[in-house]
Amino acid sequence: MKKLDVKHGAKRSPTAKKAGSRQERPTDSETTTHSEEATFELARAMARRFRGREVVLLSGELGAGKTIFAKGIAAGLGMKSCAQVCSPSFTIMNIYQARFPIFHFDLYRLEKSADILDLGWEDYLDRGVVIVEWGERIPFDLDAIRVDIKKGKGDERIIEVSMPKP
Repeated sequence: MKKLDVKHGAKRSPTAKKAGSRQERPTDSETTTHSEEATFELARAMARRFRGREVVLLSGELGAGKTIFAKGIAAGLGMKSCAQVCSPSFTIMNIYQARFPIFHFDLYRLEKSADILDLGWEDYLDRGVVIVEWGERIPFDLDAIRVDIKKGKGDERIIEVSMPKP
């Protein structure tokens, strides 16, 4: 299991999920963060290794920290002001300029599989880094980095990262 080097009080756990379906892919790393800053730093550290065609599917309940994680990815890709990164719940997609273009989708308001398929978001897959909040709503298997964020006590977040198969 790969361990991510994170500052600001993050803990790493050697747990893993059973291999199997899309929902039960092996967990490459599980990290517990204790602040928004630590969650941000985890994402920034991960994104610094990106090469420009990554797809990151973020899942977690409302308020879990998906947008904070997206901001960290933007920072890791060299975006000057991450304050402009916001959840595109109503616009469905925001585009940001960094070392690579960032295409940030939010599927929260889309209820039907057909709505997701009609977005045309797959046209962006080879044009930059694609971040999808509510990524678990994608109705088909996608070779992507999967980040599942669960709320713990207070500001604690348990973050499981599953990398795509090589």
